[in-house]
Amino acid sequence: MPPQGSFYTLSKKKVFVTGDIGCYTLAFLPPLNAIDTCLCMGAGIGHAIGMDKVLSGADPENSGGGVAVIGDSTFFHSGITGLMDAAYNKSGATIIILDNRTTAMTGAQENPGTGKTLMGDNTSMVDIPALVSAIGIKRVREIDPYDLDETMAVITEELESKETSVIITKEPCVLLPGAIKKEWEVYNIDADKCTGCKLCLNLGCPAIGWEPDKDNVRSSKGSGKKGRAEIEQAICVGCGICVDLCKFDAIVKAADN
Repeated sequence: MPPQGSFYTLSKKKVFVTGDIGCYTLAFLPPLNAIDTCLCMGAGIGHAIGMDKVLSGADPENSGGGVAVIGDSTFFHSGITGLMDAAYNKSGATIIILDNRTTAMTGAQENPGTGKTLMGDNTSMVDIPALVSAIGIKRVREIDPYDLDETMAVITEELESKETSVIITKEPCVLLPGAIKKEWEVYNIDADKCTGCKLCLNLGCPAIGWEPDKDNVRSSKGSGKKGRAEIEQAICVGCGICVDLCKFDAIVKAADN
């Protein structure tokens, strides 16, 4: 899913992440382990405001360390008032709006940000960056969630800010028609280059698995049976996040392998 790069980044930054209800709530599970709380729709932003107030009250240098994540449909449903409160009360929290252009968790229904009614008719479409700015948020960033370097750079920068900031990831759910880009190609593992470091497994991508060596040889680091990563090509959509992650250039286009 598009938010995977964002959650991988948050897990690496080791920040406290207040979650919300949506398909992205699964990021609390291993290997991402990137969400710490989840209560009800819209509560994540309120939690982040409270965490920031507590931390900054104890130590002003801690302001801005908390992160809230919320999907686009949940944001429209009950997140706007929380964000307004963050701006009004000068919170230092960072809010990440995961705009995947649909209400994915309940079957890919339309929402006020898609420009379509539930009956499929054209209608007005909420401009999330404009809405966020109108609420009073001055730091508004839009990123490509499939660009891991950009995602890491922007999240790092906004975490260092002492004022409310909003990061918007805008890519459609891969289950939507036309969401898989024409230039994307399915990937494979180059067995000769894969060192078995397992770094790519930390993305939590359902297409990436692990194939132990048949002889069950132990790895030199004692981390378990040595083997290599493998990609299930029937599931891979070709987004390429794993390519940016692999330090050994072991993930290649299937057509070239």
